[in-house]
Amino acid sequence: MSQQAGLVLLSAPRVSSSDVRAAATTAITERQSRSTETSNRTAPVVGDEATSTGDLSATTIGMTMMSLCLSVLLSALDLTIVTPAIPAIVGSFRSVSGYIWIGSAFILAQTAITPVWGTVADIWGRKPIVLIANATFFVGSLLCAVAPHMNALLVGRVIQGLGASGMGTMVNVIICDMFSLRDRGLYLAITSVVWAIGSGVGPVIGGVFTTRLNWRWCFWINLPIGAVVFVALLFFLKVPTPNTPVLAGLKAIDWVGSVLIIGAALMILLGLDFGDVTYPWSSAMVICLLVFGGVAVAVFLVNEWRFANNPVIPLRLFSNRSSVASYGVFALNFYVFVGFAYYLPLYSQSVLGAGALNSGVHLLPLVVSCSLAAAFAGVFIQRTGKYLYIMYVSQITLTLGVGLFIYLEFEEDLTRLFVFEILVGVGVGMNIEAPVLAAQATTTAHDTAAVIATMGFLRSIATAISIVVGGVIFQNQMNAANPGLVSQIGNQLASQFNGDQALAKVELINRLEVGEKLYVERTYFDALRKVWIMYTAISGLSLILNLLVRAHHLSTETSEAILGADRNNLSARSRGALSSETPVELAEARREAS
Repeated sequence: MSQQAGLVLLSAPRVSSSDVRAAATTAITERQSRSTETSNRTAPVVGDEATSTGDLSATTIGMTMMSLCLSVLLSALDLTIVTPAIPAIVGSFRSVSGYIWIGSAFILAQTAITPVWGTVADIWGRKPIVLIANATFFVGSLLCAVAPHMNALLVGRVIQGLGASGMGTMVNVIICDMFSLRDRGLYLAITSVVWAIGSGVGPVIGGVFTTRLNWRWCFWINLPIGAVVFVALLFFLKVPTPNTPVLAGLKAIDWVGSVLIIGAALMILLGLDFGDVTYPWSSAMVICLLVFGGVAVAVFLVNEWRFANNPVIPLRLFSNRSSVASYGVFALNFYVFVGFAYYLPLYSQSVLGAGALNSGVHLLPLVVSCSLAAAFAGVFIQRTGKYLYIMYVSQITLTLGVGLFIYLEFEEDLTRLFVFEILVGVGVGMNIEAPVLAAQATTTAHDTAAVIATMGFLRSIATAISIVVGGVIFQNQMNAANPGLVSQIGNQLASQFNGDQALAKVELINRLEVGEKLYVERTYFDALRKVWIMYTAISGLSLILNLLVRAHHLSTETSEAILGADRNNLSARSRGALSSETPVELAEARREAS
């Protein structure tokens, strides 16, 4: 096109202003192209691997997506598969203290390290980092499977959490690199469906392994799947990989920011975990952890704003109202979803008298509807290129579904319960990917990994806070109801259902006499109603934030991120090239054209 334009200009007897502008544009484009080629020769930003799905075969895309989905499945399974095995593990090692830490060690490691994965993926590329994350998870699973004592198992769970965090983050980043902004919603929805299925069947598989085989099979199962994923990604994943030297990459990491955000996350999550379980909320340990965690967050924000050259969480991600609202909607919706996934089994067991297995079955309408809604939303966004309508409809549906739980009757009505669950599941499912796309639409490919890592970090923090706040409300209500329980079932039995004991003593309800059982069930029902009210308020807040999200164009073009240790400087020069060189280029083009 540029050569043809040049011939036209040379053969024209007179030059119009439009011709001058065309020549200027051509000259600018060619100058920028030459500059870019020079930069690529002097700074190894990306490798020679294809990034556009148009250059990839259907087999390559299919194998890559299969591997990414299996990675998500491993992360989701490991979050829940161990839950039914914990009593057997504790009994095997004769370590009561390990009861809490088997789950907490995984979640703490997974949450704290999430923001860092985005940074290292930008420096060394997606492929080596996702392989490292997969290998880390493999090593952690192997250590858990052969652990001779509780301490070794807990170390393995920490390593698993680190690997699972990397796999979860990198799966979404790779999908965003492979597909256009408009298409990626569909593929992100597919992984969301896999995540929901894995989380839902995890407890069932864990229960089968524990009762029929051995609890160690909860970890052995990860090894063959992880090996297949590693090999498939090694041979089929085609994404940019910069030739970043190890030393240069290490220098480019924001070490201060990384230490601050990891420390802040650990202190806050430990404070929440310890509160009213290991230590009272008023204890110096809990207060110091929460206060110093908050201080670390403040120092982290200052570091990212003023000092970090390659920030872990770039504050430019929050530079406009729409993107901030998108992050808020995403975090709050997971806050609600995780809360329901956690407290609905408690409702089934304490109020409906269901066993552990049936309480899991009662949760299926929520999980299945969430999965199907996520798939529908992904297809809708890909076909229409619009996400705002989906966000409005889903958030209204979610708020309605959560609010209806407040009006549940004490009498058993599974039909009504399942309908309300479906409304909640549809509301959450349709709004999983839309906020991610809304946030990405306000940024460039340069910040893809940062957006994904930030979303994952906020989701993990929201998950922890949701369970804690719900538990505090529930326990306070049970404490307030204790005098009534004492009058009905006596002080000794009532103490078993006091605040901090109520969650752990649900199985005692079925051992009570009919009249006493009915009263205790009603007490649990009333306490959980207050929990539903809290989640309704959070859903309403998310609905308000939805109104602040703006519609943006979802491009059908696949954008290539700038990677490497010097990526921020290269990106800044790229953004400033047009504004700095245009006047000179325009003058030269005018002289040449005339």
